[in-house]
Amino acid sequence: MVFGLTRRDDSGRLDRIEASFQRMFIDDRHAFDMAMSALIGGASPGTVGDDIRATDRRVNEAEREIRRELVVHAGVHGGFDAPPVLIYMSIVKDVERIGDYAKNLYDIAADGVVLDRGELMTEMLELRGNISTLISDVAEVFGQRDTDRARELFQYGDGLQDDFDRRVSDLVTGRIGEPYAVAYALTYRYLKRIVAHLMNVLSAVVMPVDRLDYFDEDPEDRLDRRADGDT
Repeated sequence: MVFGLTRRDDSGRLDRIEASFQRMFIDDRHAFDMAMSALIGGASPGTVGDDIRATDRRVNEAEREIRRELVVHAGVHGGFDAPPVLIYMSIVKDVERIGDYAKNLYDIAADGVVLDRGELMTEMLELRGNISTLISDVAEVFGQRDTDRARELFQYGDGLQDDFDRRVSDLVTGRIGEPYAVAYALTYRYLKRIVAHLMNVLSAVVMPVDRLDYFDEDPEDRLDRRADGDT
């Protein structure tokens, strides 16, 4: 069941909420792209650090703006709109966390690591583009409440997370010998968390409120594995 807030005479506020979400996604993607450019793209961390921090501040402020707007909306409409308000309150934290993990990726580069060598480099370059695109795809699916596309992206995201776990296991057990094994393992973990939070956002498109937020768990650990809208 696709969620939505009651519009009536509150359409301006709801449009602002939706627009703020979209700005957060745009800023998340920008922060991610900048962080990865420092980590694997050859950009100097010193040239992108201020931009990333400023972008993160915008994301944090947008989160607060959305919460303020939701509190006012709830005051106007009362309990009638409680489920969608709870959904928005939940997923805005997921969108905010994407920016935080972009900062974590930047921190690796700021420590002097550049992942520009070894057998994983080509895969990492591909992941940079794929996850950057995924952020925009999730933003579009969320904005359109596209349930069919959300289910497709669930499958894609689960596949990515499985791959990240496999790579981390290979690195920590020594099956892959990399000069920056720890940095690669951390990078894969942070990428996994970004994808997990994106999947949580998608859960709002196809799940009722009581089944949100389980998509940052591994598939076998979710309370309900079905990515559908049935109650």
